[in-house]
Amino acid sequence: MASAEGDMTRQGFTATQALEQMVASEDEGPEEDVSEEEDGEEYDPEHDDDAVDDEEAPGVADAAADDDRPGDRRADGEIYLSKNVKIAWSSVPCRARQGSPPRGRHEAVAGPTAQAAAGACDIASAFSLFITPRVEAIVLEATNREGSRRHGDAWRGMDAVDLRAYAGLLILAGVYRSRGEAAASLWDAESGRPIFRATMTLKVFYAYSSLLRFDDRETRPARRAIDKLAAVRELWDEWSARLPSLYNPGPDVTVDEQLVPFRGRCPFRQYMPSKPARYGIKAWVCCDARSSYAWKMQVYTGKTRDGPEKNLGARVVFDLTEGLPRDHTVTCDNFFTSYKLAQRLLADRGLALVGTVRKNKPELPPALLATKTRRVLSSAFAFTPIATLVSYLARRNRNVLLLSTLHADARLSDRADRKPALILDYNRNKGGVDNLDKVIGTYSCRRMTARWPLAVFHNILDVSSYNAFVIWLEVHPDWMPGKRNKRRVFLERLGKALVRPLIERRVTLPRTEASAAVVRAAREEALCGTPPDDGLDPDALGPRAPAPEAPAPDNRASKRKRCQMCPSKKDRKTHTVCGRCNKYICKDCSRAYCTACANWGFVRGGTI
Repeated sequence: MASAEGDMTRQGFTATQALEQMVASEDEGPEEDVSEEEDGEEYDPEHDDDAVDDEEAPGVADAAADDDRPGDRRADGEIYLSKNVKIAWSSVPCRARQGSPPRGRHEAVAGPTAQAAAGACDIASAFSLFITPRVEAIVLEATNREGSRRHGDAWRGMDAVDLRAYAGLLILAGVYRSRGEAAASLWDAESGRPIFRATMTLKVFYAYSSLLRFDDRETRPARRAIDKLAAVRELWDEWSARLPSLYNPGPDVTVDEQLVPFRGRCPFRQYMPSKPARYGIKAWVCCDARSSYAWKMQVYTGKTRDGPEKNLGARVVFDLTEGLPRDHTVTCDNFFTSYKLAQRLLADRGLALVGTVRKNKPELPPALLATKTRRVLSSAFAFTPIATLVSYLARRNRNVLLLSTLHADARLSDRADRKPALILDYNRNKGGVDNLDKVIGTYSCRRMTARWPLAVFHNILDVSSYNAFVIWLEVHPDWMPGKRNKRRVFLERLGKALVRPLIERRVTLPRTEASAAVVRAAREEALCGTPPDDGLDPDALGPRAPAPEAPAPDNRASKRKRCQMCPSKKDRKTHTVCGRCNKYICKDCSRAYCTACANWGFVRGGTI
């Protein structure tokens, strides 16, 4: 191939003639193998020894100086051969762009699907679009199996109301920024939050956290031999399959990695020094670039038994974009971007690719890597029939390379830094997954745990609550207009809606007055049919289901104490507690009433 390159140079082929001979040989020769060890770290051009070339190659198309040197090249431009001599790049745009999806052809309506719009009638139902009854059944079956195995007949069983209340408390702990706070302080009688004690006892919360399971541990060893994610595989597959069915992404999507913080024992725990947590479970995410809705997710389980996976980045992009309609644009970083991936996405799925490129890629022409004699803020372009490559010198020795199958020209911006339009489009859409990480981390429900399946479950709750928030805002755009704390209010109301059914069915009142007031308020809303505070017109959501009748309060306390109404010298011990003031009362200091009268006096504060 080296001799072929010399022959073309000596004969002075034009771009059109050279492309006819060179592009035909792109598919010849062995395919480049890129292992995950090679791509394990983010590429940093500042620390690349090869980023600076002492001699600039001849004929670099410097777009920043084109206006100063009109007509100094042939009409067909010049040809730059790639480092592997398989691709011929031209210094001028190709006349006929092959298969590039033009901007503006996106016809699908971006936003929630019809199923999601019909199901998001209130905040809790928007969340239940993701945490479906089937997802709950998987968790309940495995958890109750573990509870029976560990506690035998003493295990009373966990139902859907208990599970939703447990998830609601996790969400509320995230809303109150209590991720690093000990659970005991949340239940503290003086400094804790009343809603936690009103929902369940700390002992029950600890029990649920300890017993929560997502598979059958008896059959796990056989499944784990072929699947490292066996402990949560059924739950993950059921949940992740819901994500793309509820939202249509806009014309731009972002593919990137997410790191779920975790420092315990895990066979596929990753170390990423560029991330704030550094250690954790890596997940590949494809999300909408505008709303950061997580459209598809995949947990990375590390190396296979055969060694590092080849072409990992390309495989991830193809998996995450499966089912994505044509004419979308995929934005990704230099871990994923390659010329062959751009070819396959365009030819097989009609998707454009925009992304940064590492300088060690063999498909790059050496002419665009030279920076010795170029001016700062200058841009150099190269073109093939399907792709555009730009080299932008942001500062001395800082050469940024981007590849695009969406852009077909060498347009520059009007800004002072003269950035190409290709780079501005990349900067506009590259942060979809990073923004998802930021908003999730602000009010995350993660709790400290030594079990990685529980860390994955916490991330499922975080992503589900954010996706539900995105759908809720797009279905109800007039909700809380002009407010800047919409997501915090949404999560707080979601958490309270999830714990409300368990509070309403409580038999005994909590001992602290503040928590008891929460239970009384929940019972009053249930008896009076008061709609939840979701900021919507109740009539717009249809008739409200009749509120269930509140159970008669059981005034039996777990401890036996002295009657607080009798003189202390009588020393009368009792288990009975007043349903309103929570004081211990003996038989002589109490009166018996029927359920209806007791509820009337309890709810209305009347005198019987």
